[in-house]
Parts: sequence; C-alpha cells; structure tokens
Amino acid sequence: MLAIFVQNMDFPYHTTNTPEYLLFILNKMRFIKLSLPILLFASFLSCQKTTSPEEYNAKASDPKLFHETTTQLTDVIIHDIFKPPVAARIYSYSFLAAYEALVPGHKDFQSLAGQINKFPPPPKPDPGVEYCFPVASIKAFTVVGRTLTFSGNLWDDYEKNLFKKYEEMGIPDDVYERSIAYGDTVAKHILAHASKDHYKEIRGYRYTVTNEPGTWVPTPPAYADACEPMWNTVRTFSLDSVTQFRCPPPAKYDLNKNSAFMKLTMEVYDIGKNLTEEQKATAYFWDDNAFVTNVVGHAMFANKKMTPAGHWLAIIKNVATEKKLNLMEVNEAYTLGALSLFDAFVSCWDEKYRSVRIRPETVINNNWDPNWRPFLETPAFPEYVSGHSTISAACGTVLTKLIGENIAFTDTTEKKYGHGVKSFKSFKEAYWDASISRVYGGIHYRDGVEEGTHLGEKIGANILKKLITRKNEKTVAATSK
Repeated sequence: MLAIFVQNMDFPYHTTNTPEYLLFILNKMRFIKLSLPILLFASFLSCQKTTSPEEYNAKASDPKLFHETTTQLTDVIIHDIFKPPVAARIYSYSFLAAYEALVPGHKDFQSLAGQINKFPPPPKPDPGVEYCFPVASIKAFTVVGRTLTFSGNLWDDYEKNLFKKYEEMGIPDDVYERSIAYGDTVAKHILAHASKDHYKEIRGYRYTVTNEPGTWVPTPPAYADACEPMWNTVRTFSLDSVTQFRCPPPAKYDLNKNSAFMKLTMEVYDIGKNLTEEQKATAYFWDDNAFVTNVVGHAMFANKKMTPAGHWLAIIKNVATEKKLNLMEVNEAYTLGALSLFDAFVSCWDEKYRSVRIRPETVINNNWDPNWRPFLETPAFPEYVSGHSTISAACGTVLTKLIGENIAFTDTTEKKYGHGVKSFKSFKEAYWDASISRVYGGIHYRDGVEEGTHLGEKIGANILKKLITRKNEKTVAATSK
C-alpha cells in the first residue's frame, strides 16, 4: 500500500535518492495519520442505510403500486385480445407468483404449495439475510405477466418506471438486488409449473359442428369458431376433477310450444323485444366481451374490452382500496379470486361442450323470427351453462368470505369503456346481477344462468376449503370484523 502511495506522489525533484525525498515522505505520512480517522468516518457514513428496514418496507408495502400493476396486466390482456378462459389463466399464474414471493415475509400466512394441484414448493429465500418481499412479489408478478402475454413492448416503459419508484424508497442496493433476484426465481418456478398444465397441447384445436338438432352452431355476425373446446383438459388449481360439480341436464330440446325448452326460449324472445332501459343498462354493464364485432352496412370492425375475469379482479381493486386492505390481504384476495375464476371456467367449459346446447338466437331465427337479434353479441361457444354466471359466483363467493358478507360497493370498473357505474349491497347481489344480465342480453336461457350461478358458488366454496392461505384458519381480516 505504501509503495503504491509513494509511486503516485507528485515529488517535485527528479530523483528519489536524496534527503529531500525522505523529508517529503515523512510530511506526507503525517498528513495520512491526521486524515485517516476522518476518511474512515466518512467511509462509514457512506455505507449507512438511508432508511431503516421498517421504513422502506412500509413504503414498499403500500398496495397502490401493486394495484396499478394489476391494471397494467389487464390493459395488456385487452390489447392482445385473449379469450376469457385464457385471460383467467394469465391472471391466475401471475397472482400466484406474486403471492408466493410475498408470503415468506408474513408469518401468519402460508404457501399454497402442496394445496394447489401438483404445485411443488417454490424456492425459499436465503436464511439470515434481508429481503424486501414486496419488491420480490411485484417482480414475480411482472415476469409471469410479461411471459404469458404477447406484447412485451407494452411492459418495457411501464416496468422501467415501476422499479424506479421502488429504487427511490431507500432500499439498500444489496437488499433490492437480492429481492429482485428472489422474485425472478419464484416467477420461473411458477412458469415451470404452468408449462405442465396441458395448455400448450390444445393450441389450435378446432371444434367440429355436428348439426344435430338442438346443438350449438356458430352465430352471427362473425360466425366464429368455437372458443376453447378442449379447455376442460387444462389442469385445475383446486378441483379433484372437472366433473367434481356437475350441473343437472338442461331442459330437453323440444319445439313444442308447451315444452319446458320452448317456454325458456320464449322468455328470452319476449324480454328481448321489450327490454327496459334498466335491463339494457344491466346487460351492457356486464357485457365484458373481449372482442365485440360491429357491422355497419358492408363494413365490419371490432372493439376490444375487458374480459369477465378482468372485471371481477378490478372489483377487488376497487373494494380493497376503499377498505384499506394491506398488501398481504390484497394478494390473498387477488390470488384466491383469480384461482376461483380459472377453475370456474374449466368446470363451466366442461359442461358447455358436454351439453353443446343451442343458443336462443339460433332457435328463434330458424323457427319463427329470422330478424330477431339479441341485445348483446352471442359468444362463440355453447349456451349451457353461463360462463359469466359461473365465474362471477365463484369469485363473489370467495370475496364474501375474505372481505365480508354485506360489503356495499360501487363498481366503476368499466366506466372508461362507456358501460356506466353500478352500486351493490354485497358481492352476492353483484354476481346475481351479472348472471341475469345474460338473459337480458338475449344470449342465455334462465336455467343456464341459474345453474351456472349455483355451480360457481360450489367452486368458490371449494377454493376456500382446499386452499388455506392463513396458518390460523380462524383468522379474520381486520376489514371484515
């Protein structure tokens, strides 16, 4: 060290082999002796954390940035036009990643490993070192969300700005980098699990229409191919099998005017011809059609909107913000809500392609009124049972248990899409409203929406029974006391 110091001193003479050189060194050494304590103290101060772990963890645990990032995922899903069941899959794995990366920092909560079907334990954080788990959680969420969507460019600027906000919270560099790395590790674990759920194997599968009486056929205006006819083969999160909860058979196809089927069909027809403004508003409010086809003369164009799963997850955001749920409670609600939505789609789709029931529009147009059109565009899959009814009831049942039975809220979810605002006294009232909206829309029979709702309630209850997030099952969120 001294030799290096001497070599770099600016000695004013041409040679170092002189008495003057020795005196020069002694003077320099005296300066070092006097300055060393000051230098060491300055170095010590530079190594100190600008904020304490309690302070930066409190900042990072504010749910606001997490809520904003869930909205970002929804915006990308809308942009990429994912079908409703596929959108539910993207949400499920993204929220599961966020939950699993956050839970090590909360001793009252536990991993869902070993509870979710075939889900192995994620890697654990290194013992004895410090993490900021909210950073790990949002990193895991963005990695999975980006990977499972198409438009990576929509994430670039968003993530840059997002993580800059965390960097400015005073988190020490080593803690921040370690937390980011842990979130990335958890995300890779989740993606590896997702890769084995049979989703990839059914890409491109097309359904063959049988044209048997009473069975589904493509409907106007797009006459699109059947949506995800093999969705019942995708691995679920909590169901023992896709047939664990079976719906009763739908009313038998029978065009006799006194048959149960014809009475259901005539109800849809009559409601459609005499819709009140309130019924129209309800139908449109819950439309949630990811790709609405518009026909004007010879021109056809489409609008992109939120999926049913995105709508319910946005409801979680609204209610969680109003009730001031903390970050862990927010993650719990999003995760169990998303998993219930996914399992509901799988179970519902199993019933749809088993019953293959004809849509009201087809029956009415083919038999007595070729000019009748439903208020909403008929989705491209069989009628029985209603997907909206099933997934809404599943998620609403989960939220009722987690947040509260009589939680009044105002849903502003799709105001920006021109769908208005509605207030509800409870989650149950909301999911029944979503259910009947499909009859008002002219795209479902009454038994299809009612049985779909009952199915969804069973799936939501199964999620709560099978997937235990809290180590003490009797723990109740402070917001629901």
